[in-house]
Amino acid sequence: MTYSDLYWDDVHKVVEQIPHVSNLFGKSILITGATGLIGSSIADILLFLNKEYNAKIHIVLAGRNKQKLSERFYFFSENIDFYFLQYEATSFEMNEIHIDYVIHSASNADPKMISEQPVETILSNIIGLSTLFKSAKETQRFLYISSSEVYGRKKDNNPYKEEDFGFVDILNPRASYPSSKRLAETLCAAYGKEYKKDFVIVRPGHIYGPTASQSDTRASSQFPRDILLGRNIVMKSSGTQLRSYCYCLDCASAILSVLINGKNGDAYNVSNKDSIVTIRQMAEAFAVAGNVEIVLDIPSDNEKASFNLMDNSNLDSSKIEALGWKAIFSMNEGAKRTLLLM
Repeated sequence: MTYSDLYWDDVHKVVEQIPHVSNLFGKSILITGATGLIGSSIADILLFLNKEYNAKIHIVLAGRNKQKLSERFYFFSENIDFYFLQYEATSFEMNEIHIDYVIHSASNADPKMISEQPVETILSNIIGLSTLFKSAKETQRFLYISSSEVYGRKKDNNPYKEEDFGFVDILNPRASYPSSKRLAETLCAAYGKEYKKDFVIVRPGHIYGPTASQSDTRASSQFPRDILLGRNIVMKSSGTQLRSYCYCLDCASAILSVLINGKNGDAYNVSNKDSIVTIRQMAEAFAVAGNVEIVLDIPSDNEKASFNLMDNSNLDSSKIEALGWKAIFSMNEGAKRTLLLM
């Protein structure tokens, strides 16, 4: 990802969509999965607030690989702009660090890895969450980043509201991700009841943008990568599946809006109501932005095994919009930004 004036201008725009953002000033915030698509976008917003607004936010970025984190945040200085914390999902201890807010973004969300490592996907999602809850004893609020996949499948294309749940085939290994995300949400509720933990949950749709890692195998990350390598977009299906797409910075501003303004114990969809399109339409937005063609290819059995189990993951965004948040990047604009900044 390239830091540029364009990127920082966009960060400034999304900051203006976060209600009561000044409530973050002076707080200590821990982000797990800080080099990921979502986590790094959140970190960039906090770093921007410190630089431009003198917000004095104590930013702790947790990850497994210190070098990877330093490379991702090359524009900033460790121990000046942020602090690094070694993070292993199943054996993490925060020791004596004071943290006001925890944003738990760490999770294996890559379809290929989920298909190849379903056991590790389940264990990291459940044990990792419990370990973090136990370690973060004195926090004011815990925000868990779940997934739209928790909703499962239903027969129509109506948008999912936060109380809607469909079918998940629990004997399909690919269900390791949505099933463990479902259980993780229940674990949040259990910690809330038994140990009086203040928590909120966000359920992002399909997030895309320049903050995706080079190893990300999701279609919305592969397509711009192919374009930048001078290749056409290769689709492995007809692309009729309906998705709620959201640009990474819009997603990050939504998450911070919930952190500040969300109701204790509630879950919120993260969705841009102006970017609910099919996979084919998403591919077309990137193809137009990159001036390339779309070609179809037959997927292998291994590729099929990694496919999202939902034909419809259209999310209703009215609950999070009621907090005062709104998305600002359309699918077409987000595709252009992704290609410019990757």
